[in-house]
Amino acid sequence: RQAFGEVSRFVMPLVGADPALVAELELWPYLCPMVEDGFGEWFQPGDEMANPYMGEEMLTCGTSDDWAVRGVGSAAEALAHARAVHAGEGGDPAEVAFWTCPMHPSVGAAEPGRCPLCGMDLVPVTRGEADSGVVIVDAGRRQEIGVTTTTVTVRPLGGTLSAVGRVTFDASRLTDVTVRIGGYIEELHVDRPGQPVRRGQPLFTLYSPELYAAQQELLTALASQRAAAGTTAPERADYLVRAARERLRLWDLSAEQIDRVISSGQAIERLPVLSPASGHVVEKDVVAGAAVEPGMRLYRIAALDRVWVEAEVYESELSRVAVGQPATVTLPYLPGKTFHGRVGFVYPYLDGESRTGRVRIELANTDGLLKPDMYANVELTTGLGERLVVPRSAVLHAGRRSFVFLDLGEGRLRPQQVETGVAEGEWVEVLSGVEEGDTVVASGNFLVAAESRLRSAIEQWR
Repeated sequence: RQAFGEVSRFVMPLVGADPALVAELELWPYLCPMVEDGFGEWFQPGDEMANPYMGEEMLTCGTSDDWAVRGVGSAAEALAHARAVHAGEGGDPAEVAFWTCPMHPSVGAAEPGRCPLCGMDLVPVTRGEADSGVVIVDAGRRQEIGVTTTTVTVRPLGGTLSAVGRVTFDASRLTDVTVRIGGYIEELHVDRPGQPVRRGQPLFTLYSPELYAAQQELLTALASQRAAAGTTAPERADYLVRAARERLRLWDLSAEQIDRVISSGQAIERLPVLSPASGHVVEKDVVAGAAVEPGMRLYRIAALDRVWVEAEVYESELSRVAVGQPATVTLPYLPGKTFHGRVGFVYPYLDGESRTGRVRIELANTDGLLKPDMYANVELTTGLGERLVVPRSAVLHAGRRSFVFLDLGEGRLRPQQVETGVAEGEWVEVLSGVEEGDTVVASGNFLVAAESRLRSAIEQWR
């Protein structure tokens, strides 16, 4: 109950400051005379009293209060006061619209006088100030409700952008092992996924009747070439040798293997198929004795001495990422180990479900610590240069619009619409609406905004 009283202590002045709300909802204030320690007032709709302080058996303990002590009379008078404040649109902006108290902005009077709450002299508010939402809050009141101000400044805006990444293969260094002729796998030399291989290392032996016949054709063409050497037309025999040799080359026999057939004079029955690249076998789709067809992928080999880290960056932050940007990568399983690289590519499309874009970071992996499909934490170093900024706490959002409160001096605070840009840490970039050196409210502005909504044309807050 004591906590409820403390809440009511702040809420009642806010509610009482909105005469139209008081009249529309028929809200009435009440006072409990039995509350000695703490705030004993509350408000409720209608005149059927329900005391929240003394329990269910004493719901009718209390007396009706009057909004007048908060600067407003009865509900009917409150509505008339609200209409009077905003009446006569298009009149002289310098004309006094009403009088208010610097310590209690909820107080409004048609004539000068003293505040019914603190006795201070009321100050005038012009029609132009009222229409623009100007609120008068003196230094003492600001301190009481926690309103502080700051200066709009130009400062370097930048820092780090965090993202979650995944280690992947360097797609430019993947190699598939296929055959260009049908046959059968005889002996399998590399039979385990993950096994390291070297360029030129035998992977398996292939028996292919068609390949064996092509080697025999080469040997026959060589014999014909030797026989035609003493004739008047040796060119035809030379052509047959070149054609037979070219056929074997197109079927992926190396120059050394072809020379071996020629020098030995015997066809290779079980041809060793060599690895076209060095790396690790990441996919293996072949077993001993299997029949293979031209174009079948039998192995996929990846060079892992260099890998990619692909980070997922939120759509709203992609504008801060550029090729060449420094990046720091850490992995949960390697605490204390840091990898440094740069952004190599920003993919030109988004993931439709997560609304994130991918950013590629290229890293050296000579020691093999970075393994594909590992998760990584990525921090991108951003630098946006000098920007006009205000603290995040200074900006209020109303629908699609953003506002700050400008300090005009002499206790006057005016809402000012601004266009915001990049947010970094505690700072927000301001693209328009204020200038360097302007003073704006940095904290407590939600209380100022509540009063400004009442003083100004409500349309600007929608």
